Amino acid sequence: MAEGREVHRPVGRFASLPYDLRRLALVAGGLLIKSEDDHFRHLRNDYLPHFNRHADDYLQYLPAAVMLGMKLGGVEGRSSWGRMLASDAFSALLMGSVVYSLKQSTHVMRPDGSNDHSFPLGHTATAFMTATMLTKEYGHKSPWIGIGAYSVATATGLMRMANNKHWLSDVLTGAGIGILSTELGYCLADLIFKEKGIRSFTDNEAFDRWDKPSFFGLYIGMNIPLSGYDIDEQHEFSTSSGSTAGVEGAWFFSPYIGLGGRFTVSNTAIIVNGTEAEANTFDAVSLSGGCYFSYPLSSRFLVGSKLLGGFVHYPKLQFHDITVPQRNGFSFGSGLSLTFRATGHYGMKLFLDYNLMPSHSRRHAEWMNTLVAGSSFQILF
Repeated sequence: MAEGREVHRPVGRFASLPYDLRRLALVAGGLLIKSEDDHFRHLRNDYLPHFNRHADDYLQYLPAAVMLGMKLGGVEGRSSWGRMLASDAFSALLMGSVVYSLKQSTHVMRPDGSNDHSFPLGHTATAFMTATMLTKEYGHKSPWIGIGAYSVATATGLMRMANNKHWLSDVLTGAGIGILSTELGYCLADLIFKEKGIRSFTDNEAFDRWDKPSFFGLYIGMNIPLSGYDIDEQHEFSTSSGSTAGVEGAWFFSPYIGLGGRFTVSNTAIIVNGTEAEANTFDAVSLSGGCYFSYPLSSRFLVGSKLLGGFVHYPKLQFHDITVPQRNGFSFGSGLSLTFRATGHYGMKLFLDYNLMPSHSRRHAEWMNTLVAGSSFQILF
């Protein structure tokens, strides 16, 4: 190994404990974000008000179907048939018990008002449970198996939100429950059956501090407005907290610098003249690109920043008897972040981004300043 290069090699049955911190973070994040659920629901209502698809009812089982198909096809995985089925049975029992207990005790109303069994999201818990099963059994064959499994699980959760059946907090908490249940199920099987039926252990993954931190991830944040502007002489426009969702990625050609971009849609509530909240919301669609910077504090933790420039689109805004036409313009952004490498191919980022955007109204040259605080769940490559 080259001098000055730090490599972390998990060993033993509990080598995945640092990775389990990400599972706990999903559950904790879901609970913490409950107060912002309305903002993310408004985002759905603004951009996908009539979405109604049922693919999520089947996607949740797709990773399990792939796992069974590979096993039936003779592809050797981590476990024998008996060991795999025992581990998966423990996982499903734990997940089902937790989800059922919470649904019966919390009585959270669904966004569409159909019943009070919204929290947590059973579809997402099942999808992330089966994705983790597939990854544990066959993830050592190729990183794309895990990437594909968790992409399907993420799509399941997003579709449940788009169908107006669940809140964002339901999705995050359900994902955490699904992953944790599988980790605990497999750990329980390891304690009971020891080495029996194990064909391939998959926890000997190396982390190199100086790996290039290229990534692609889901971007979710809460808006913190820092300024407003005058629409005309009688009306001052400002916004309260809101939500932002999108995707972000960058390719690094060294451990320190790379090129990338970000696509987001955002939604914030309108306040007029300091007191009056409007039924309509302030929307923005943004596409930007630029330089990304990173410094590895250790093999698992990295600090980062970025300098971005791009394009922002404001749809037409209507309130009272005033119509503010749609507008396009240039925007600029920066930010600070802390990334945790859960494995060689998955990570979680906490970020605080700053955005400088033009006024929605062409009558005024004022610029809007906003912060976005949130997290990004990432595929590392």
